[in-house]
Amino acid sequence: MKYIVNVNGNRYEVEVEAAGEEKAVEVSSSAASVNADGQKVTSPMPGTILSVNVIEGDTVKAGEVLFILEAMKMENEIVAPCDGKVSQVLVTKGSTVETDSALAVIS
Repeated sequence: MKYIVNVNGNRYEVEVEAAGEEKAVEVSSSAASVNADGQKVTSPMPGTILSVNVIEGDTVKAGEVLFILEAMKMENEIVAPCDGKVSQVLVTKGSTVETDSALAVIS
């Protein structure tokens, strides 16, 4: 996958390769534990979870910051895609995640 990244006003084209077979198995086992009901919140890129701002049972509004993800030495806010109740939190502070890893479920 190719991405355009802006760093200090400079544009860079970055290419990210898919994870190897070993990583795919890890992601699949994580995804299997996700409840089918509700809106899944996923990681837009690989990185490390710096903070988890919600717990199961919290009520959230669309746009509310749920997680802080560090990727390429930048902090990224992962926000709620919709209003609802957090039914599952699938990561903890310090977790390493891949692109499209499930982070939480909002129902």
